[in-house]
Amino acid sequence: MSFFPGDDPVAGDAFSCSAIENLIIPRTSDLGNFEVRRALPSRQRRLVGPFIFFDRMGPALLKADQALDVRPHPHIGLSTVTYLFDGEIKHRDSLGTELVIKPGDINLMTAGKGIVHSERTPENLRGTPHSISGLQTWLALPDHLEEIDPAFAHTEAANMPEFTDGGATGRVVIGAFEGLKSPVTPFSDTLYVDLKLEANARFPFPAGAEERALYILSGSLTVAGDHFAPDQLLVFRPGDAITLQGGPEGCHVMLFGGAALNSQRYIWWNFVSSSKERIEKAKEEWRTGRFDIVPGDEEEFVPLPQG
Repeated sequence: MSFFPGDDPVAGDAFSCSAIENLIIPRTSDLGNFEVRRALPSRQRRLVGPFIFFDRMGPALLKADQALDVRPHPHIGLSTVTYLFDGEIKHRDSLGTELVIKPGDINLMTAGKGIVHSERTPENLRGTPHSISGLQTWLALPDHLEEIDPAFAHTEAANMPEFTDGGATGRVVIGAFEGLKSPVTPFSDTLYVDLKLEANARFPFPAGAEERALYILSGSLTVAGDHFAPDQLLVFRPGDAITLQGGPEGCHVMLFGGAALNSQRYIWWNFVSSSKERIEKAKEEWRTGRFDIVPGDEEEFVPLPQG
């Protein structure tokens, strides 16, 4: 979720594989109806390429009287990326956007100088048991684009290229991979690939991206003789050739990365910026009600956290 009331994740254990720069064990927070695991930012690693935030939502089964209700809240200096494996989320934002994201679709919401949005269970699913599973990530914007006008783009799963290579199948969500290019347009060099490996299948993870990582969604994975379990994030050393091997039950992973940013990024709550002063300004703007409202969702909002 884009609002997570926990601290940064704690450091994970080191493994022997020299190709792995960081192993991150996400911190888990219970949001009442389901769990969210935050892998980035962490004390070990703040960014991988432009990815400054990486949350695993669920998987969870919500009861008939439960729903996802993330009230309107603001962002600056980033693009949010919402990608579901199961369930549906209704998105509204201060640009007037209102739509439901479904599994395999991508919502790329660019905050720039400021946007407000909410994420809720659609009306058609309320009052019935329903599942939710997905990822929400944030892409920090390059220095010269941090204050661009906010924008929103939705791309359906059917428009994203897919590939099959032996025991591997995948979808190129953002960027170029395996000779395929996603129609989703980010603001810097970005890689985001949904990959499934059959039992014991091997697949190369090329060193094309300046920074590379993966998150294990399910199953188990072997890299250079080391074995890794679900809900672990592996960051690889730049330039190293990597071969991924699915475990006995196969595995489902998300590959991600891209070009490193040219300057430091600060993150506080839902705000990302290369300037601490800009974040302080955003705090004051939200506290005093100077962000735009979300049409159709004007009655509630997430207050500015204290401290």
